[in-house]
Amino acid sequence: MLLEPSLYSINSILILDSEGKRILAKYYDSSFPSVKLQLEFESKLFKKTSKTNGAEITLLDGATCVYRNVGDLYFYVVGDANENELLLVSALQCLYDSVSQALKRSVEKKTLMDNLDLIFLIVDELCHNGILLESDATALVSRVGARTDDIPLGEQTVAQVILALLCQYPRLADQSVYHKFVVDVPLSAISSVTTFA
Repeated sequence: MLLEPSLYSINSILILDSEGKRILAKYYDSSFPSVKLQLEFESKLFKKTSKTNGAEITLLDGATCVYRNVGDLYFYVVGDANENELLLVSALQCLYDSVSQALKRSVEKKTLMDNLDLIFLIVDELCHNGILLESDATALVSRVGARTDDIPLGEQTVAQVILALLCQYPRLADQSVYHKFVVDVPLSAISSVTTFA
């Protein structure tokens, strides 16, 4: 039987911790309409995938699940049983690479929890209502936007470096050394900085 093509290829995106507890879950279809059913599915999925080391794909409750375990995190992308596995793997790889870039290669639960707002943005830019929007991690991370403090020092402009210094050490703005080298950075840019005693 030939199936009609559809853009709606992803049923859910999940990130679980090493105990199978939910960190992030986005469901795009009505396969699991209640939170109770979602948590039961996540528990079964974790039990099935945490015991295997080699396979990165499994079938569970009529769904194709691709996953990746990194340290104390499990990343999952779930689609229908007849969904193209390569498309799901591409979405999973983009999700992992984007999270890795955004967290500066420190993919662990604590770092992820500290940057959960950024991770939610990544998932929202990756997939909308089950439609895969992006498969290039670099493009996705740039669209989400990196903060200045996340940009490596070598890639920052002189003004960004000076502004970062002034934010950390507001008393520098009053010293004459500052006035010799920088005259164009407005002090209003650092007015919201709290001073340290």
